[in-house]
Amino acid sequence: MISENKKKKGLGALLKYVIPLIISVGLCYLLFTGIDFGEMVSIIRNQCDFRWIALAMGVSIVSFVCRAFRWRIQLRALGIDPPIRALIYSIFGTYSVNLVFPRLGEVWRTGYIAQRQHAQFTTVFGSMVADRLADTFTVAIMAVIVFFLASDAILDFLRANVESYAAIGNFLSSPWIWGTAMVLVAAVWIFMTRRTTTPWVVRVQQIIRELWDGFAVIVRMPRKGQWLLWTLGIWGCFSAQMLICFQAFPFTRQILAEHGVIAGVVTFVLASLSMGVPSNGGIGPWQWAVIFALSIYGCGRSEAAAFANLVLGTQTLMLIVLGIFTFAAISLDRKKMLAAAKSVKNKLNDIRTTTTNITSKSKWQKS
Repeated sequence: MISENKKKKGLGALLKYVIPLIISVGLCYLLFTGIDFGEMVSIIRNQCDFRWIALAMGVSIVSFVCRAFRWRIQLRALGIDPPIRALIYSIFGTYSVNLVFPRLGEVWRTGYIAQRQHAQFTTVFGSMVADRLADTFTVAIMAVIVFFLASDAILDFLRANVESYAAIGNFLSSPWIWGTAMVLVAAVWIFMTRRTTTPWVVRVQQIIRELWDGFAVIVRMPRKGQWLLWTLGIWGCFSAQMLICFQAFPFTRQILAEHGVIAGVVTFVLASLSMGVPSNGGIGPWQWAVIFALSIYGCGRSEAAAFANLVLGTQTLMLIVLGIFTFAAISLDRKKMLAAAKSVKNKLNDIRTTTTNITSKSKWQKS
């Protein structure tokens, strides 16, 4: 039994940490194959206006703050009301943790808020799942709109690269993909509607219901208008961040001049879709997506690689700094909470002592 548990833990660690790391390293290796590294560095050093990159990083931080405010609306609908600073720390920490442990950042922020507010983990986790699914839905809508608007440029590029065109078509038309999705939906439905007294089944059903409560709150919560505005703020900042980065290099400015804002938005959407690939902070898939997007508009491989690596590199550096700040701030916050709790406890003890002394004195006087 022990060896079986060890095998399961080992497999879980493999899926969570090793495979994403292999994907990141493998894609980065392929990314730099065929690229003159010295030329790429020279492009960054001689052509980049770092003021635009700094501005883009500032806009990125604003998007994180918008996400914290949006999540607060969902949590308040569940009766959980953490201070906004704690929610901002949780968002900063999420992105930093994902750099080292892919997909665990969301679990970490759920645990941090649940522990801090003494709330049910599964309920908070459900609200986080709703938060992320809302992002997925937003990206899907943007992808449909953008690909419709930029269909001519994308189809021209795919026709020139027949293998890529055929691979995408085969994937979307595969009956195995759609069949598997339908089977999974049916299996979950049957499992949840099954009446049983088996302890583990009942427990799993309860966990799924708690997750659903946290997820479904997005439908019945008040202030939906504010929630939508914060959503627009998040994705508006993300889109603006990419467009600002386009101003940092002459060749990306030229793309905007020739093809308009839609070129920057296409690059942003493809980069966002690449985040679905398990990797450490998007390292590897993100650069590939950006290089692919820029190549649609005729950008050379070395220039595209310089742009993608610089933007992701500065973003990663910013997340590391935010992570250090966040965990230091959380540590101080916990010390303050413990000190406040200790102070309250001491005051209660003083009140009890005073009450006891008064009671004892009263009894002595009566006697």
